[in-house]
Amino acid sequence: MNEQQIGYEQAEAMGISREAYDEVLDIVGRIPTIEELSTLLAMWESNGRQQSLYGWLRGQRHTVQRDEYLYSGSADHKAVREPRVKECLELAHTLCADLRVEKKQSSFGTGSLLYMVGNVSSEFADGEYARKCLHLVDMPMVASGSDDECQYVELIVGALESGGLLASSREVSVGGLFCSLLRFVAPMGYDILVPREVRLDAFLFGEAKGRYVVALREDQDDQFLLKMDEARLNCCFLGRTTKNRVVVDGYDFGPTTDFVLD
Repeated sequence: MNEQQIGYEQAEAMGISREAYDEVLDIVGRIPTIEELSTLLAMWESNGRQQSLYGWLRGQRHTVQRDEYLYSGSADHKAVREPRVKECLELAHTLCADLRVEKKQSSFGTGSLLYMVGNVSSEFADGEYARKCLHLVDMPMVASGSDDECQYVELIVGALESGGLLASSREVSVGGLFCSLLRFVAPMGYDILVPREVRLDAFLFGEAKGRYVVALREDQDDQFLLKMDEARLNCCFLGRTTKNRVVVDGYDFGPTTDFVLD
């Protein structure tokens, strides 16, 4: 093992931002060795390079909006505990109780790559999740995203789909990412991972505007990411379509038919 410790000046020469280096310090608990730093970089690049964490690591603008998770004027809202993955299964069933999916001929198959285009949001107190599961009736938060920003995302996604770079796309809407993905891929399922820097329930069930889920083939991946960079749009790699099951962070939620009405 190479025990040489890496100070910030050396890390900066490697192209690592100050914020990223400070985060590594928090993770390791001391000045990291070259091996620890290299391992973290390699891990983030291979497992999260399409997610917001990679952009943040490279010193680019972070995709997560670091606003309050809940409306700051209400103690009840702030007291909502973040659910564990297995607890989200019950929440998902509640939100999908009346979910119907139109029968359609899908333009993509199992094993397709799934991305979310647009900013990852920490908001979740404005939508079906807040109303049905948390019983928050006053809905104090307004979903972020200006109309101009939303229209720009729609324009770029539409252009890429028309140009054949995307197999298909769908706006994230009622029920958040979880329900929108079901409407998008059913009767297939999906296997996705959640970025660690945002609340699980916010990521799965938040209804912030200006976000789209897209499907593409493996051989389209590099070109798609290039176009996202050229358009200066954030995107988050979600996972892949599956034959007929829903999996979140390795936890099997069951068959797609458990969530979708005929």
